[in-house]
Amino acid sequence: MAEVTVKRVEDFEAIYGGGLKRVRSGLGVESFGISVLDFPAGFDAYPEHDHSGDGQEEVYTALAGRATLTAGGADYELEPGVFARVPAGIPRTLSTGAEPVRILALGGTPGSAYDAPSESVEGNPDPMTGGDPIKA
Repeated sequence: MAEVTVKRVEDFEAIYGGGLKRVRSGLGVESFGISVLDFPAGFDAYPEHDHSGDGQEEVYTALAGRATLTAGGADYELEPGVFARVPAGIPRTLSTGAEPVRILALGGTPGSAYDAPSESVEGNPDPMTGGDPIKA
């Protein structure tokens, strides 16, 4: 029987100043990417990316608060209960308005085994500082 892993969001390692929780690695998930993103109000520094190099598609939903997903030149409002899928090759970024947001982000590559990026692995240095990750 497989081992069940249960954790609270504050128990996951965090990187990027606490903004990204390493949920995938913290739960031992190997088949897809999963992270929690916490952004303050007025946040617009999430890097635009398109996953054209690795073919990964992503799904985003807000667990709390609101954010704007800008993808393919259009804006989409994310709030609890709203899900957005962005395929590989489409540039995407996230930003917040007057309130903070907590986003659940899921990713995988259609037809391929998931290849976890090194920054998603617990214990690896925070790419932003080169230092140790922090507890959320």
